[in-house]
Amino acid sequence: MSPRSASVNEELRRRSRERLLRSTVELVAERGYEATTLGDIADRAGAARGLVSYYFPGKRQLLQSAVHRLMHLTLHAALERQPRTEDGRERLARAIDAILGLARDEPLLMRTHMAGILTADGFVQCPEQRRLAELLRDTVARYGSADVDYPLLRALLMGAVVAVLLPGAPMPAARLRAELFQRYGLDWDLGVPPDGGPPGGTFPSRL
Repeated sequence: MSPRSASVNEELRRRSRERLLRSTVELVAERGYEATTLGDIADRAGAARGLVSYYFPGKRQLLQSAVHRLMHLTLHAALERQPRTEDGRERLARAIDAILGLARDEPLLMRTHMAGILTADGFVQCPEQRRLAELLRDTVARYGSADVDYPLLRALLMGAVVAVLLPGAPMPAARLRAELFQRYGLDWDLGVPPDGGPPGGTFPSRL
């Protein structure tokens, strides 16, 4: 049998990493962070346990990469769904709705992710985070803002996710959506508006 080519080996490594990231999201969403071990993740992914340590320095870093991958995939799907559009305002609305939707649909996972970012380990730079950042930067650019606005959008979205998930005093996602939409001058009907209309009835649009 001839040895595998470098490209084949690279594809196998990519697939192994993807399985680990996908399994991490599944298990933490099911069991919580503390109840999920690296061995559990490797077993779910069908990978050798040593492979986890080969790709990731620890469980916290693995979780951040896994959630950044999920966020990237969710955001990409929202931006590319039909009818596809190049309109910057619609794309920004879809981006906001996609991130708020993750907080709504995956509260345990996203709460754990945000808590990890606020620990001493801080924000993990990884390929998944870079892909997410590129997509958000492109969204801001299509909306028409300078690149310097990207860090502000990221901070606002992170703050909104924390507010939705705050134990004991959560903010309604619709209220946070309204605040973000008004900040960026987006019509309420853009993106995927929630049922019930805008909070407070009338929603002024900045045209």
